[in-house]
Amino acid sequence: MTMDNNHLTTAERAAYGKAVRATMPRGAHAGFEPDATRPDPLDVIERQSARRVPELVPIRYGRMLESPFRFYRGAAAIMARDLGAMPRTGITVQLCGDAHLLNFRLLASPERHLIFDLNDFDETLPGPFEWDVKRLAASLVIAGRANGFTAGQCRRIVRSCVRSYRDRMRALAGMGTLDVWYARDDADQVRALLPGKIGKDVRRRATLAAAKARTRTNLQAYEKLTRVVDGVRRINPDPPLLVPIHDLLGDAERARLEDSLGELIAKYGASLPSERRHLLDRFHPVDVARKVVGVGSVGTRCWIILMMGRDDEDPLLLQAKEADESVLAPFAGASRYRNQGRRVTAGQRLMQAAGDIFLGWDRITGIDGRERDFYVRQLRDWKGIAQPETMAPDAMALFGRLCGASLARAHARSGDPIAISAYLGSGDAFDRALAEFAEGYADQNERDHWALTGAVRDGRLPAEQM
Repeated sequence: MTMDNNHLTTAERAAYGKAVRATMPRGAHAGFEPDATRPDPLDVIERQSARRVPELVPIRYGRMLESPFRFYRGAAAIMARDLGAMPRTGITVQLCGDAHLLNFRLLASPERHLIFDLNDFDETLPGPFEWDVKRLAASLVIAGRANGFTAGQCRRIVRSCVRSYRDRMRALAGMGTLDVWYARDDADQVRALLPGKIGKDVRRRATLAAAKARTRTNLQAYEKLTRVVDGVRRINPDPPLLVPIHDLLGDAERARLEDSLGELIAKYGASLPSERRHLLDRFHPVDVARKVVGVGSVGTRCWIILMMGRDDEDPLLLQAKEADESVLAPFAGASRYRNQGRRVTAGQRLMQAAGDIFLGWDRITGIDGRERDFYVRQLRDWKGIAQPETMAPDAMALFGRLCGASLARAHARSGDPIAISAYLGSGDAFDRALAEFAEGYADQNERDHWALTGAVRDGRLPAEQM
C-alpha cells in the first residue's frame, strides 16, 4: 500500500490493515536471526567510509568502538540491510530511517514553542512503518543493557514504547485529516502527561531539560564557537573536530571551496519559501569551518557557516551537511528526488510537526571536481537531547513512551493511520513481538560491535577516540 490511500473509505482502509495480518502476522515480527547471505557488517561500514573524508574515518570507528549503543548509532546501514531481508507489512509511511532514541529531542518551532519531535532525517525515505518502530525498540534494549537493566526490565520498556505507538496511532486514526497534520507534542503538554506514579524527580528533570533546551540558542552557540581575531569575528578552532577553512586548506584550494560554499548559500535560498529567502538575504557569510558531527555521520562533509546580520551581535550559524543516498534505498527503493539534500529536506518537512525555518538544499562542486548534495539548517535552535545513561528503568520507560507516541504522530502525517491502527489492533501481539525482536537484535548488535573491536585490535581498521 502506498502512502496515498485517500480515495478509499474509512472502512476499506481499516479492512486493508486487518487483511495484511494474513500475509504478515503481527507475531511474525518477533525475534531476529541473521540470514545466510548477511554480509560482514564491517564490509558494510567500510563501503560507507570509502565515500567519506579519509582523515576523519578513524574518528568514526573510534566513536563506534566506545560501546554497543555508540556502535548502533553508527550502524544504520547494517540494520537497513537486516530489515530489508525480512518480511514486511507493505504499509508505507515516510520513514525517519534512523529512529533510535537519541534522535527524539526537544526542538523549537518557528513560533518559538518548545516541542518534542524527531530530529535526524539523513536516512529518510518511504518504507514499511515497522522499520522505524523496530529501530527504536532495539535502541531501548541496547541502552537499557548499558545501564545494567535486567532482560525483564528491557522487555517492559520496549512493550511500553510500542503500546504508546499503537495507542497514539489509534487516536490519530479517529481524527480528521487536518487535525492529524496540526498535531504536535508541545513540551509543556508532554510534562503535563507525566503520570504521578513516576515521581517528582522525573517531573523535575523534565522541567530542567526544557529550561536547558531554551538556553541552547543560536547566540549560545555563537559565544561558544567563535572569537574575535584582529577585530574580526571568527570560528574558534578545535581540531580535528572543528577546523576553520583557513587552517584546513592552502590559499588556492581555500579560495575555490569558499567560492563553492558561497554559491551554496546563494543558491540554496531558492529552496526556501520566499519570505524566508528574504530573511536569509539579510545575512552575509563571514567564516566557514569543517565540523565533525554525531557518530554515524562522522566523515561526511559538514560545514559550519558563520553569518552576520546588522552587526556582530546579530549572528546566524548554519550547518551545511553532505547528503548521500539513504541506507534504506537498496531495500525500499530509490528516492523520487535526484538531489539527496532535497530528499532529506522533503522528508523532514513531511515528518516534523514544526521545522527549521532555514531548512533547505542544493548541490555544489567540491575542490576535487565532484558534485555533492547538501542540506542546510540552523546549527542550534533550542535543542535538548536526552541522557539515557542517567535513566533508571522507569524513566527510560517513560521516555520510550514519549518516543513511541511522537513516532506515531510523525508516521500518520504521511501514512494511513487507519490502516496501521487496524493492523496493530487493540491487543498486545505487536508489542510482545517487538520486545522479542529488540532483544534478538540487541544480541546481534553486540556481536557486530565485538567484530569491530577485533578488527581495530588486529589492525584491520584504524580508530581514534575523541
